[in-house]
Amino acid sequence: MLSLIENIDRSVRLCDGMSRRESMRIGGLSALGLSLPQLLHGQTVHPASHSTAESFGKAKSVILFWLLGGPPQHETWDPKPSAASEIRGDFGAISTAVPGTQIGELMPKSALLADQMAILRAVVTKDQAHSSSGYQMLTGVPHIPLSQENVTSRSPNLAPSHAAMMRALRADRDGLPSSIVLPWHIANEGEIVWPGQGAGILGRKHDPWLLKCDPSEAGFSLPDLALPEDVSPVRLAARRSLLENLHRENVNPPGSGLSTGSSQLRWHLPEQTTVTGQYEQKARQAFDLVSGSAARRAFSLHEESEQTRDRYGRYRFGQSCLLARRLVEAGVSLVQVNWTRVAGAANNGTWDTHRDHCQSLKSFLLPMADQSFSALLQDLKDRGLLEETMVVWIGEFGHTPRINSLGGRDHWGNCFSIAMAGGGIRGGTVYGESDAQAGFPVSDAVSPADITATIFHCLGYAPEHVLHDQTSRPVPLSRGEVIRSIII
Repeated sequence: MLSLIENIDRSVRLCDGMSRRESMRIGGLSALGLSLPQLLHGQTVHPASHSTAESFGKAKSVILFWLLGGPPQHETWDPKPSAASEIRGDFGAISTAVPGTQIGELMPKSALLADQMAILRAVVTKDQAHSSSGYQMLTGVPHIPLSQENVTSRSPNLAPSHAAMMRALRADRDGLPSSIVLPWHIANEGEIVWPGQGAGILGRKHDPWLLKCDPSEAGFSLPDLALPEDVSPVRLAARRSLLENLHRENVNPPGSGLSTGSSQLRWHLPEQTTVTGQYEQKARQAFDLVSGSAARRAFSLHEESEQTRDRYGRYRFGQSCLLARRLVEAGVSLVQVNWTRVAGAANNGTWDTHRDHCQSLKSFLLPMADQSFSALLQDLKDRGLLEETMVVWIGEFGHTPRINSLGGRDHWGNCFSIAMAGGGIRGGTVYGESDAQAGFPVSDAVSPADITATIFHCLGYAPEHVLHDQTSRPVPLSRGEVIRSIII
């Protein structure tokens, strides 16, 4: 299923109270042989700032490897093998491709690629709630107030996500947007969707595409990207022309005094506040999508060898990572792959391991993450794409230093780890140090704003690069600083 993050104007009620005019507009799209669940939207391009650093603009694209629930620092990038068992946990540490650098023993495949990575061991949000700490990691902006669970998008917490900023910075092309999120949105139990996943103050036209899909299903395809069997390209073009004529009649009805194609009405009714303006743009993009061969081919996972698909893992998250690689090859600038709940597994199949922590890590969490992360890095490297594609292992926070009475670890935003590779990142680097319990930073702490600044620096945009909100007020990409020690 292809959808967007709430891209339809909130004033339009779809099941109760839909007007006849709205029914005609939506029906008009169906008549064209299109069935996109929600229509598509555009963006404004802004030029990049300049820098003399070699890493500036090194990355053409970025893949965010997003682990819902928070991957624990102790068993991943910052093991403490000499600590007491209630701190260390059940697992030890293993050597990596970088002499003197160790990571958790349940990540043997990633250990072989540590020379491609920068490991950050002192990331801090000071936030102990999934949705508010997640907001900070998704946007680079702290939630107001901190440590608030089950919050949703509302003022003043309307900072744009990394994916939305990318849509505002780069134009869509070849029927694909500049940023895509898959295979599901991030939400607490009960489908309470976290804030910081849309465009917020930048306006809904910059929302990233959200692809709700399961690429691991047999015969996976996105039917919304395919033409119905009875619709040839010629018929599609004719239907597009018909829709445009009908739409012009809606915009400029007889007697309105406006000539066909006049921009006068649009001037008084801006796109952001009218369904009409949104519809015109979104319908055009829907056509571009179904008629673009590059877009359709990007989703053709059957073109991959069985060996490649096995390498990523034959589960939803693994195949989503493979799809992410295909999307960046097709020209998408940012792909965010969200961990989705594993059905039937402990802790709701997420990294929120308040109980049975070690067993969950050993039985499914780290084997899956290690397989998919290493496969993605190695595949990009083999294809000569890693130098221009940044990959970021990231989540909302880490876990408490001490294992609790239920054999779990609880929320911890005071110090945790992430990893970054490719696209301008200096491989074989460890930056930041935590204390003996991996509980607090000892040196070189970084904030989510610093991570945001570093990602966009490598994409060719300085932290002070300005976007504009819906009232034309300037909004800098980040108020953090580029982490110079981890870039080339």
